[in-house]
Amino acid sequence: MAVTQRTNDAEQASRQRPTTRAALSSLQIPAYRTLWWAGVFSFMSVQGQFVLRGLLAWDLTEREGALGLVYLVFGLTMLVCTPFGGVVADRVSKKTVLVLTQALIAAAAGLMSLVVLTEVVTFWMLLLASVAQGLAFAFYGPARVAMSAELVGRDQLGNAITLSLLSMNGTRVFAPALAGVLAGIAVIGIGGAYLVSTIASLASLVQILRLPSMSPAMAEPRNPFSEIAAGVRYVRDDERLRNIVVSSFFVIMFGFNYVAFIPALVEGIFDLSDTWVGLVSSASAIGAVAVSFPLAARADGPGGLRIMALSGLGFGVGVMLLGGAPSIWVAFLIVIGIGGCTTAFQSMSNTLALTQTDDEMQGRVQSLMQLSFAGFGIAAAPIGALAEVIGLRLALVVMGAVAFIATAAFWSLERVGVRKPALR
Repeated sequence: MAVTQRTNDAEQASRQRPTTRAALSSLQIPAYRTLWWAGVFSFMSVQGQFVLRGLLAWDLTEREGALGLVYLVFGLTMLVCTPFGGVVADRVSKKTVLVLTQALIAAAAGLMSLVVLTEVVTFWMLLLASVAQGLAFAFYGPARVAMSAELVGRDQLGNAITLSLLSMNGTRVFAPALAGVLAGIAVIGIGGAYLVSTIASLASLVQILRLPSMSPAMAEPRNPFSEIAAGVRYVRDDERLRNIVVSSFFVIMFGFNYVAFIPALVEGIFDLSDTWVGLVSSASAIGAVAVSFPLAARADGPGGLRIMALSGLGFGVGVMLLGGAPSIWVAFLIVIGIGGCTTAFQSMSNTLALTQTDDEMQGRVQSLMQLSFAGFGIAAAPIGALAEVIGLRLALVVMGAVAFIATAAFWSLERVGVRKPALR
């Protein structure tokens, strides 16, 4: 009897243990696999550009406030345009949206390469490139996530979103480091690194062109402002959806801003080279990839709210610890942990939000979720100014504390709301 019980327990544990096939289930769908590879090349380009933009801003000004300003214009552009990106994702072919936005990302990288290589680059050009990338992201993000949902269906939505984040975070293992290394090589420099980023963007565009064309979810388009208002009301009237969107906004807006100040941390506090900026930027991706596979296998199961809350709390603690890191190696290890928590938080918040959302609202709800990155860009400038007054280390502690408090408030609301009937 005991032997039989142990056998049954072993079989049950085996069934519950995440497998590679379960973790990669969405990639068995050819169209989603093409979209995934498009994301790999796109994020490879974008991750490199984030590092290069920070390096160039620091080289041109050597001020934390300038780093923040670069992200501010990126965030303001996303703030204005992202709601329209959600409407467009619901009313226009998502493939068309992805083609146009990826072409804009490639063009911005190519022009930055040209002005740096010809030695005519100025700070305002860097700001213009940030505007272009913010505009592209405002439309690219909602369309890509909503298309993932259409390609795989609701049963594999969590898996698809987690794998999408894996394509982003996997490139962060090497793309920022590669950008930093290339920028530090005299014969290549920042201009040559931007050229590599341009090539990666074009490779993504080729993959997007192979995607199937799909009909818009919205059958009868209305005034875009009315559609945006309808999306806001939809989120407002769903208590759980509202909690997810609001908490995600504050966690990303403040906590994720640590990435904007890595150049100042590495070069300004630890007095190290551009290469180290890329390496530290890549460290978060190590943690992200480490959690992606087990998370992908479980993302469509129960416990999503708990994973979201725990990872958000861990994210806030990690950013606070980064502010007190005594050496570059301690900072490197802390950023690995931050990367794992960030991926888990984003995966579950996006999965829970879209699972709660009707098909015709997917793009608009995703655009509201993506506004957190607009907030991240906008908050970078005042945080940068604050860092110049109180010091970068203390500013990081403040950022992490806000993320921690926002997550704790979300979990408290969920614990209270679990006894209330659903609003929809």
